[in-house]
Amino acid sequence: MSTDTAVTTDLVRLSGVTCAYDATPVIEDVDLTIEAGDFIGVVGPSGSGKSTLLRAISGSIDPVRGSVERKGVRFGFVPQLETVNWDFPVTVSQCVLMARTRPLRKFWPSRGERVAERERLHDVLDRLGIGEFADRHIRALSGGQQQRMFLARALMTDADVLLLDEPTSGLDVKTRHEVLHLLDELRRSGLAVIITTHDLNGIAAHLPNVVCLNKRVVAAGTPAQVLTSVNLEATYGSPMEVLQHAGMPVVVDAAPEFHLLTGTDPAPVEPTASRN
Repeated sequence: MSTDTAVTTDLVRLSGVTCAYDATPVIEDVDLTIEAGDFIGVVGPSGSGKSTLLRAISGSIDPVRGSVERKGVRFGFVPQLETVNWDFPVTVSQCVLMARTRPLRKFWPSRGERVAERERLHDVLDRLGIGEFADRHIRALSGGQQQRMFLARALMTDADVLLLDEPTSGLDVKTRHEVLHLLDELRRSGLAVIITTHDLNGIAAHLPNVVCLNKRVVAAGTPAQVLTSVNLEATYGSPMEVLQHAGMPVVVDAAPEFHLLTGTDPAPVEPTASRN
């Protein structure tokens, strides 16, 4: 995540992007640059435009103002688990293979292509630790396994950028940490990973970059730069306190007497703050 125009690893660049539904702006004047290897968490209240931002990045919605530059990248999208019909009659391997792409001129693959495809499928499932569940119905998976299955679908598209909408929603604490660790491993292999989340403390512990969004970008940078009481109150419209534990910010509900004891909060960082 950068604002340096000299960087050559940019994959997507949003400049002054405004998106609207029925003429009502949902995100406004958003500047954001995504680079190879980025791991960015987008936080904000419900209705703040987080999902719309993912759509603008991928091109599934066009801005009414501003521009989005995509440098020939492929996107893999991981939906919210709550939106999936888990009764659909499909196995893990069948679900993952639905994401594969082929030239329109060649609907039916050759035997060699089918063999290569199955080998790739099993490589991806094994990489994500769910190879043994290939023939299991998708409903029979745990929440963490279901999330890994959709990550496998995204990887089958040879994506350069993974977009995940609330990937840790509904998961227990241990599984949330496992999913975030896995995403960090994927981005270290060269992918860019962008997630929306309400898990402020999870991103503080795992993600190198955070964007606070409430229609506009309130702040962007490292968790230490962005997760301040002033920035969070500007984002959520409610007082929040940020403490330090083991060198990391921890977000808690603000106690009114805390401000009386400590005085003013740190000044917010500018939305254009660059990462370390």
